[in-house]
Amino acid sequence: MAHQREKYVCAFHLKFRFFLFGYLLILAFGLESCKEKENPEVELYKGPIEEVHDVQLFYSEAGKLRVEVKTPLQYRYANENKVFPDTVNINFFDPTGSQVVTTLRSDSGHFDNAQNLYIVKGHVIVVNKQEQRRLTTPELSWNPTTKKVFTEEDVSIKNLLTGSYTNGKGLDANQDFSYMSIRRPYGIFDVDPGMQ
Repeated sequence: MAHQREKYVCAFHLKFRFFLFGYLLILAFGLESCKEKENPEVELYKGPIEEVHDVQLFYSEAGKLRVEVKTPLQYRYANENKVFPDTVNINFFDPTGSQVVTTLRSDSGHFDNAQNLYIVKGHVIVVNKQEQRRLTTPELSWNPTTKKVFTEEDVSIKNLLTGSYTNGKGLDANQDFSYMSIRRPYGIFDVDPGMQ
């Protein structure tokens, strides 16, 4: 009788273990299914929100035209940055707003809204018609608030009347390029014989 009792107890323990294991397994799956499903991270769109063709931007002061920007294509982004992937042409006007005194041409450009800065790049050529000078550089930045133009890049300024060149690294200028200062000039310079 003791032997049958032991068999019964062993069978009971074995059935209880299977029952307990099955119960815990069902409970684990049940809890897993109750767990909130994590939403996959949604990647925000970072591309342009607006595309504009044949762009003409005008800047004026006191009713006088100061600057005109032309480009065939502009992309505007959610942060108000703008990209000009094609040629950028800029005309700077005299104080009356009636005559173009300086022209600028570049391969591309963009506007950094956070810094209020226009940056043009690639074969930048600036011609000051009044001073008869041509500036070439790979990149220029213009701040419409301070009306200053600058670069850290190499620059070359050619006097269109004499054919002489001034080269250097870095430049500061006012927006119509009537004043230009090369930060670190280098190269061979022509000296006016009357200044000796």
